[in-house]
Amino acid sequence: MTTLVVTNDFPPRVGGIETFVRHVCGFLDDRVVVLTRTERDESATRTYDASLPFPVHRLPGPLLPTASVARRAGALLREYGAEQVVFGAAAPLGLLASPLRTAGAHRILALTHGHEVWWSRVPGARQALRRIGHDVDALGVISAYTSASIERALAPADRTKLILLPPPVDLEVFSPAAAQPDRTVMAASRFVRQKGLDRLLVAWPLVTAVVPDSRLLIVGDGPQASTLRRRAAGMVGVEIRPPVSHDAMPDLLRKASVFVSPVRTRLSGLYAEGLGLVACEAAACGVPVVVGDSGGAPETVIDQVTGSLVDVGDPDALAAALVYWLSHPAEARAAGVAGRAHVAELVGADHVRARLRSTLEAPV
Repeated sequence: MTTLVVTNDFPPRVGGIETFVRHVCGFLDDRVVVLTRTERDESATRTYDASLPFPVHRLPGPLLPTASVARRAGALLREYGAEQVVFGAAAPLGLLASPLRTAGAHRILALTHGHEVWWSRVPGARQALRRIGHDVDALGVISAYTSASIERALAPADRTKLILLPPPVDLEVFSPAAAQPDRTVMAASRFVRQKGLDRLLVAWPLVTAVVPDSRLLIVGDGPQASTLRRRAAGMVGVEIRPPVSHDAMPDLLRKASVFVSPVRTRLSGLYAEGLGLVACEAAACGVPVVVGDSGGAPETVIDQVTGSLVDVGDPDALAAALVYWLSHPAEARAAGVAGRAHVAELVGADHVRARLRSTLEAPV
């Protein structure tokens, strides 16, 4: 059965949601047609689209739940005989559910991520999310934390539509290194305040005071890039690199002794970590993970078993966690084994694929 995927987030654009949506297409055996937005690099986009085993249709974006987008999506639904619809992100495109139902969709799934949490708490946006929850057949959530937040915005009768569908990790691709890496701490994220990298740099001198041969590798880019680079200038063992493709991440993660995701919650809970895919990918590579106590991030670790859960507002606590895993290689190896088993259950691709397919194949 063909599925229409409607999304603003699709490769060659790079990002977690983009990777997730491409996984969804694969989980559906690539029997999909995608409606998404155009990208600036037209040549790279044409090359990418031509490499896919399914059609991709693009409109100037971002796509919004307008009448013109609804007409285009409805026309694709009829042209390809699609009976299922997946919205790559529920807000705001899930507002197209009702017109697509009229156009012939029998089963509609909308995926949520982290940003729907603030939708659930802001008047107006909250009502829109409530309408989306009413109009779709299922709402995917990435963590227990996001589920609890989104649930409060839904009508009681629609809360049963929530299905745990986190971004998947391919355990064959993200696999442990053959040898124990040197004392390297790695962080990878967008350079924004919520990710807490500034707090990591505050804690780092406390780490090198105890483990002087350790190094810190930070990978990414974003609004805080210049500020972080200035702070890191002259610091012992710190290297900041630009982001890499998702295909390059497994090799990079396997070079880490510890992965750190020092996320924090901001603006009274409006901005918190939904889950933390890269932390799960690091755990799948057999690396102990240190995460900040924000949103769904604690679900990615078992504290003191697969890594550490810390308050990143306390630089001594953050440094102590990093020092422990750097200084205890046997315990770090055991944490890596336990962490891989933990994320296999939480976000393993086989589990997510089975849940996705059963959700779409459920009786109407």
